[in-house]
Amino acid sequence: MKKILIVAAALVVLVAGDGCAADGPAPSMPVKAPTTNQPDQWDGFYIGTHLGYAGGHSGWRADGIGAPTAALSGSIDLFNTFDAFKGTGSYFSGFQAGYNYLLPSRLFLGIEADISFPNMIGGTNTMIAPSIGQATYAETVQMFGTLRARLGVVRDHWLFYATAGFAWSYDELTRTQEVGTPIGGTAGPGAVEQLFKLRAGWAAGAGIEFPVFPHWTAKFEYLFAGFDHHPAIFGAGAQRIESDLALHTLRAGLNYRFDSTTAEGFRLLPPSLDAGNWSIHAQSTYLHQYVFPFRDPFRGQNSLIPNQGRETWDVTLYAGFRLWQGGELWINPEIDQGFGLSGTDGVAGFTSGEAYKVGQSVPYARMQRYFIRQTIDLGGEKEKIEPDINQLGGTQSADRLVFTVGKYGVPDIFDGNKYAHDPRKDFMNWALIDTAIFDYAADAWGYTYGAAAEWYQGPWTLRAGVFDLSIVPNSTDLDPTFRQFQLLAEIERRYDFWGQPGKVAVTGFLTRGRMGRFSDAVRLAEVTGEPADIEAVRRYRSRSGVSFNMEQQLVENVGFFARAGFASGGVEPYEFTDVDRTAAAGVSLSGKGWGRPDDTFGFAGVINTISDEHKAFLNAGGLGILIGDGKLPNPGSERIIETYYSFPIWDLKMTFDYQLIMNPGYNRDRGPASVIGTRVRTQF
Repeated sequence: MKKILIVAAALVVLVAGDGCAADGPAPSMPVKAPTTNQPDQWDGFYIGTHLGYAGGHSGWRADGIGAPTAALSGSIDLFNTFDAFKGTGSYFSGFQAGYNYLLPSRLFLGIEADISFPNMIGGTNTMIAPSIGQATYAETVQMFGTLRARLGVVRDHWLFYATAGFAWSYDELTRTQEVGTPIGGTAGPGAVEQLFKLRAGWAAGAGIEFPVFPHWTAKFEYLFAGFDHHPAIFGAGAQRIESDLALHTLRAGLNYRFDSTTAEGFRLLPPSLDAGNWSIHAQSTYLHQYVFPFRDPFRGQNSLIPNQGRETWDVTLYAGFRLWQGGELWINPEIDQGFGLSGTDGVAGFTSGEAYKVGQSVPYARMQRYFIRQTIDLGGEKEKIEPDINQLGGTQSADRLVFTVGKYGVPDIFDGNKYAHDPRKDFMNWALIDTAIFDYAADAWGYTYGAAAEWYQGPWTLRAGVFDLSIVPNSTDLDPTFRQFQLLAEIERRYDFWGQPGKVAVTGFLTRGRMGRFSDAVRLAEVTGEPADIEAVRRYRSRSGVSFNMEQQLVENVGFFARAGFASGGVEPYEFTDVDRTAAAGVSLSGKGWGRPDDTFGFAGVINTISDEHKAFLNAGGLGILIGDGKLPNPGSERIIETYYSFPIWDLKMTFDYQLIMNPGYNRDRGPASVIGTRVRTQF
């Protein structure tokens, strides 16, 4: 720690000395009159976000408890390289806040607190000894943070600083017995023990920070955090494991400064950092749902469980940069936490589009989108574009080509509807925000790699795309070989009906991958006497579907939407949900009609059905993507009604939501289920 602090302090002194020498220009050079508020541009409070990559190690020592055993030791490498198709790696995202004070000498003093949520900072070692058999010991950093002082110097538009202070880490420690039973312990093969520990330590590092446009600064920072040995007792494994922790992190961050003089001071930026070429937006959504008690005579592995509440929370950063004329680069790091009702199971038209098919109680980072978009103007009337989420401001022609390549969500481009498409703003139910049969390619979070082309010509738009599928249906890992893929095509027509704007679109998909036929799984179950297993009958084959999507403004402030579609009913859905036929419709009303223009009221209904083969599969004990009650002796269509009311409170958007689900999972013997929801969202 002393060496790091000495080096960082020396850098600051050198920069400060160089800066002081430059204070007095040569007499022959013209001297620009100082800007009165320039010394104040770094002062005041700020908040921000960061994205970084980490590496490190944990040195551990294991001793027996209750019986004499051999002492074991090792070191765990905590660095995980980024896997683009799993989305895992030693990266993290988080938030910081602090206060700065700039002295007249341009020396800088500050204090900053931060918290980070890793994606996967962890590792595993194997222990083998006659006294314990074979076991694995794993450490995973769930979250970490610091409280640090910052000391630096401001030169021109650059802040150079050193930093040091307190660090903490919240870690998951896991011991898994692989072979044998340890002496003095009870852990047999497969036994898992988990402990969660809060560590205290120290941190030190250095960084640079500079303004990018009014109120905003960017920074790059290196931090080292060290934590002393911390003991953990694993009773079943009869071991006391003591370990330390060292983390090296590199991070890039953005800070928003509240001081009013900051905006004027930061207008001194070089022209190359024009804010028109950048876009920084963020959103945070908290959603809580509760399902009331309902008729529940039996249940299976994927059943909706009555009388429970679950919540989800996410924060997303939308950072974009103009690469060249018409070219944009976007990245969307996100922090996610929480679970859907019943672990996002039990209803084909699931109740929350904010709930992924995976969940964690501790927040974690994901890189959900990173893509390049190229727009080529073809002529026609010029349209103004307002800056927004994943959209730079400027102009574009009515006739144009748009190409999008990278990782993003298929619904970002296909099956769009202004009244029902965003679970963070309008309806929450899966079968309303997207066409329920639209089995679009995606990982368990709803994103994938692909390329799409859009051709806008007058009132028409043609879209086409190819996207990567999961390596196995409904999984977290995308197929790195791209041998399993999906082709998409969409035609859209915009029009005016009695002076009111509207549009219709038809979307088709063709999925090529390893999928099972329901009839094959049922026949195999009749032979084995086991529940139907779709995984056992998967072969490389096709599945297709077609959907219809309509939006129509009826009068000012009142909109109508409708969706319908059908897909191959004999083959399992690959990614989205268990629906073979669907029809949905609803209305959206702006509160302008009753004097509250920022309020929105929505009401909609959807009917989902499945094929006879699909019903037989569920009745034979099969499990779908989201449903499976163990049996389905009395099948029926799944019918859902949803209504919501959204209104602003300060800078927040509050929504109250109600859903009535009849025959959840196509099961007449269970339900109906009533679900209430509360959503709180902010965006800037």
